[in-house]
Amino acid sequence: MEEFFNKGSLVISTTHYPEIKNYCLVHNGFENASSEFDLENLKPTYKLLIGLPGKSNAFSISKKLGLPEKIIERASSFISSNDISTEELLKNIYDDKIAIEKEKEEIEKNLVQAELLRKSYETKNSNLKEKENTIIEKAKIEARKLLEDAKLKVSNAIQEINNADNSSLKNLNNIRNTLNSSIKETVTHSTSADEQISNISEYEIYIGMPVFIKNLNQNGIVTSLVNKSNEIQVQIGSVKMMVNLSNIAKSNISNSVKQNNNNTSYKTNKTRSATSEINVIGYNVEEAIFAIDKYLDDSSLAKLQTVRIVHGKGTGILRKGIHKFLKTNPHIKSYRLGTYGEGEMRSHCCRIEIEGGF
Repeated sequence: MEEFFNKGSLVISTTHYPEIKNYCLVHNGFENASSEFDLENLKPTYKLLIGLPGKSNAFSISKKLGLPEKIIERASSFISSNDISTEELLKNIYDDKIAIEKEKEEIEKNLVQAELLRKSYETKNSNLKEKENTIIEKAKIEARKLLEDAKLKVSNAIQEINNADNSSLKNLNNIRNTLNSSIKETVTHSTSADEQISNISEYEIYIGMPVFIKNLNQNGIVTSLVNKSNEIQVQIGSVKMMVNLSNIAKSNISNSVKQNNNNTSYKTNKTRSATSEINVIGYNVEEAIFAIDKYLDDSSLAKLQTVRIVHGKGTGILRKGIHKFLKTNPHIKSYRLGTYGEGEMRSHCCRIEIEGGF
């Protein structure tokens, strides 16, 4: 075997000699292997065990087959003590190897089951999330359609009584404000599934972060980190104040609309007064449409002829969303982008002629 190895040959050799088994244990280039045997059923399993030398099963098989004990004991007496020790050692190694293999198979089986459970959970979770998003989106579409229908009816009523007396206009304005409150409440409820106000931990706070101050029902901007008193400084409009972290929550769409409406350049009241410009820079499309819709109602009641919407340039998504909304609004006679001197370079705007203003 050494000669074959030195010549670089690959050799598979079978033997019962323990000297060869021992030689393979201590010399590089040689490795033992054995075939597993089921003593209980006296059958080979045909499972190859690499690295484990085979052990003699002669006495165990003879005893299993019913050979008298005295014959087995007599045969055992011819074996030297060293051979017995080696055989016993091999038996222990063999038994340990079999036990380890069984444990390994059990572990692999459990790992497979765990992986199947994980994949099943991920699939179910994905399906639930998809179903939830579908329901929320459907509810938003239905709610928006109902609101647009209601707004169209009210806008038509405004057109019909533009020439009515002041008391009628005052009553209509009150109705309009009530409707806008209902719209705001409905939009809030329709988006509550994925736009809830959630508390903020001190580790999430960063300077410039938009937040909602719960005890003031206002949005603000963080201007300092949390101090030893568990307070942060926030700016609401032009006012700065210290607020306890327990009163701070993540900002949502509803509150963002309220805060941004307070920061715009126009102010409305329950009379027919209105300014000629609204600034929606920083809004998303849904927030901007909500604010512009109410602003156009006020402008129509005030009989303004032209107004301007300052929407900024950015990626153009806000401008496209506003223009799409203006196409369907009954107050609009015509609209166009601002020209030189109308804010086209400063912030990009849209100039509008109002149907009821002439």
